[in-house]
Amino acid sequence: MTSDPRPASRPGDIPPVITSFAGLAPGYDVILCDVWGVLHNGVAAFAPAADALECARAAGATVILVSNAPRPREGVARILDGLGVPRTAYDTIVTSGMVTNALLAERPGVRMWHLGPERDLGIYDGLDLSLTGFEAAELIVCTGLFDDTVETPDDYAATLKEAKARALPFICANPDIVVERGGDLIWCAGAIAEAYEALGGEAVYCGKPHRPIYDTAFATARALRGTETAPGRILAIGDALRTDLAGALGAGIDCLFVGAGIHAGELGLEHGAEVDPKALARLLADGPGLPVAVTTRLAW
Repeated sequence: MTSDPRPASRPGDIPPVITSFAGLAPGYDVILCDVWGVLHNGVAAFAPAADALECARAAGATVILVSNAPRPREGVARILDGLGVPRTAYDTIVTSGMVTNALLAERPGVRMWHLGPERDLGIYDGLDLSLTGFEAAELIVCTGLFDDTVETPDDYAATLKEAKARALPFICANPDIVVERGGDLIWCAGAIAEAYEALGGEAVYCGKPHRPIYDTAFATARALRGTETAPGRILAIGDALRTDLAGALGAGIDCLFVGAGIHAGELGLEHGAEVDPKALARLLADGPGLPVAVTTRLAW
């Protein structure tokens, strides 16, 4: 009988902090890896992270990138190409944009208003719908802010108030609240969806931490491997407690938490430091549960 390669946790303590993925990876057949914050920061790729996924694939694991990007699979792949993330680091990609597309396919002919930048319009490819102005819409699909370099969710307060008065359903194609872009935190669609819910509006979320994107990822893994994978053999990797860790725990799978991502400031990791156990304990105390392990940056 082979021993379990997963590091033993310490009762009453924080999860084990590891520096190498090599010891943890053999415990899993399927890896669902976050993209922004683990493989890149919106400006530059993290080469050691891509190398770690390549090594896991070489050892037999299936690697599926699971992203809250409100874009089709190929759109995310092209972005990764431009950042220098090799396609050999993953088998395929599942995005919240794909989940959004599938949801909208169930409402042929719907009149919808797109709230977000034009670069995200590709998520509607192949759909029978009518893109309208806000005044004629019977549904809102939000992929982000129109200009996330200068706007905040507060800029949409009046629009959301009117949408609530009209009882417009709101589909959030990217549940992230913020993401890191070259060291800055940028507002995302999830922040607008939360503001709409705070007004009493109805919001549907198509990405992490919500179950539909995990069901899509599990089905994708099953198709690639030709067999069902037990939940205990599936690992999520991510840098956000609210989406990656909460989503993994809600889906019944383990999570490797990457510290030097969206929570880097809270963990004091902005300048290349390593995870401080006390800071980590404070962060996880307010989180949705515990990851199976913690690493500063994904590396083999």
